Amino acid sequence: MPLDPKAVFPLTESEISKASGVVLDHLKIEPSSDDLLDKIRFVAVSLAEPSRTAVLAGKETRRQAEIVTIDPRTGLATEMVVDLDSAKVASSTVLPKGKQPMYTPDDCDLAEAIVQKDPKVAMLLKERYGIEDMSRVACDPWSVHLASDADRDELVGYDKESSVAARLVQTFLYYRQDGVGMEDNHYAHPIDLLPVVDLNAKKVITIGGADRPAPKIPKASVNYHRNLVSANSYLESTWRSDTMAALNVVQPDGPSFKVDAETNTVNWQKWTFKVGFNYREGLVLHDVSFDGRPVLARAALVEMAVPYADPHPPFQRKCAFDVGDYGLGYCANSLELGCDCLGHIHYFDAVLPGANGKPTVKKAAVCMHEEDVGILWKHVEYRNGHNESRRSRELVLSSIATVVNYEYLFYWRLKCDGTIDFEIKLSGELSTNLLSEGEEVPSHGVMVAPGVNAQIHQHMFCARLDFCVDGFDNKISEYNIVREPVSPQNPYGNAFGAVETVLETESKAIRTADQAQARFWKVSSCSKKNPINGKPTAYKLVPFTKGPAQPVLMVDDSCEVAKKGAFATQNLWVTPYAEDERFPAGNYTPQGDGQVGLPAWTAKNRNLVGPREGLVVWHAFGVLHVPRLEDFPVMPCEMTGFSIKPDNFFSGNPAIDLPPEKNAASKLAAGCNGCAK
Repeated sequence: MPLDPKAVFPLTESEISKASGVVLDHLKIEPSSDDLLDKIRFVAVSLAEPSRTAVLAGKETRRQAEIVTIDPRTGLATEMVVDLDSAKVASSTVLPKGKQPMYTPDDCDLAEAIVQKDPKVAMLLKERYGIEDMSRVACDPWSVHLASDADRDELVGYDKESSVAARLVQTFLYYRQDGVGMEDNHYAHPIDLLPVVDLNAKKVITIGGADRPAPKIPKASVNYHRNLVSANSYLESTWRSDTMAALNVVQPDGPSFKVDAETNTVNWQKWTFKVGFNYREGLVLHDVSFDGRPVLARAALVEMAVPYADPHPPFQRKCAFDVGDYGLGYCANSLELGCDCLGHIHYFDAVLPGANGKPTVKKAAVCMHEEDVGILWKHVEYRNGHNESRRSRELVLSSIATVVNYEYLFYWRLKCDGTIDFEIKLSGELSTNLLSEGEEVPSHGVMVAPGVNAQIHQHMFCARLDFCVDGFDNKISEYNIVREPVSPQNPYGNAFGAVETVLETESKAIRTADQAQARFWKVSSCSKKNPINGKPTAYKLVPFTKGPAQPVLMVDDSCEVAKKGAFATQNLWVTPYAEDERFPAGNYTPQGDGQVGLPAWTAKNRNLVGPREGLVVWHAFGVLHVPRLEDFPVMPCEMTGFSIKPDNFFSGNPAIDLPPEKNAASKLAAGCNGCAK
């Protein structure tokens, strides 16, 4: 783990400014030039985290920034490392032609602006629908999933004369029918045209859908915005009358956690960890330990694959890799006190770069607070009625990302018994479309409003968990609950038990969940033993403890999504730590071909028993979403997630030392005749 307490502290405003300034000076680009963004666009300016190899070797680590830029004149992206102490470029690598880094918020704004200013798009909208006000046309920017060689030839190779690689964004169009500004739920009014933009050329290169007769844009008002609910065509148009009484989270003594603002180190109920944040993964937990004993060196959500199941053109190209394509940090909300977070709150701000390299502060990007979640443990001695009960308090770290239409709500929950839950809630709006030509009922979706189709799709997530259970010398095993056959040793047929299989190599550790066998995976120390039973100290990964169990990636093996998103075809992958193996679908997902990532790494079939620098567990899980009418116009939260639980880590229940307490602020409701006191 890092020796310097500040080693994983995110880059500050001054550090981002310094790093981008060093890059501009290195490239001899004037920072104040009017055409700066025609010469360079900063994609990322982020902390280069210290090398674990160097840290474990006791070597000095330096404060460095990793930077990704793109030159629109050549279409080439460059990776750089800037040493912040010496203010020099430590390394610079130009990526191969066509390798595309993620789309920043500035890129997405640029794509929409290009479409809204395009004369052919304007002409088609006027001719087909009578739309003349382009400010009422929403252009949702999506990465272009290249579903075939024909897509690559038609789109990436659209300009045979140009030496500049195309940087593609497709924009799904919608009409803002009601209200002012951006109030209207435009997903109730999809338009069938699909412009594709080349960001480097700053132009629309093709417009899908223009060759079919213009269908009617649905007109029904289906709104959730507080200013437009009253205009709804068929949903509720007034607020419900039986409003709820106030429910306040009050902590008269303040919160129980402590934060060192210099290092982002948090201490709470024997837990200690550091809070990190970056443009791509968003919230990251570092150096997580319980009562001084290490559990995780690092934990973050590192990738998503969101394929849509409609084969009708152009929807074969509708699939986003939200982490690699857009960045959860870039998409993070500024959270609101009393709305997104209740109670006594500690917020962590995030500092992110713009396309010009200048830093901006995203206030309240991460929320930390405590929650009471019911009873942690309880027993009543039935013979005399004596009750021993302890409330379950959790420390919750949350961040919410809006990726175009969807909201992803991420929660790390640390518990008093040494358990960590990772919970994802999905909300926001469905990405809608008109019915395909010739359809009266959608064949691969659900009609969620008159004339509005919401396609069946999946959200496949991948969490990266760098385990460090009592140190880095760990191994991983799979446990299945197996029924024992009737035999002389099991004459009554009632025996069943857990069977352990050590996953010794990477190939053996490519696994799927199996609820029928209550399957879980355990990361154990190779050197530390529990003093009670003599077994290795361990933590286990239990899948789908939040929400229902769900399948792995549902697309066919031949599908390009399955190649690029191979991580989602299994629930478990395990690798020995390697500094350059960071993201399961590779560093650059836009227009990618699936040649890099977990399948390539695990093909080495490396040893997984006690590697010096630790194990990295890649856990894929998700939600298969068959939309409901009730998911529109805005979706009640769906949920998924997993738990990391101590197993032989302690000598018994680690929360046995919680003192008894009775909440004196709790009251009987009016009219209650019960005898509780």
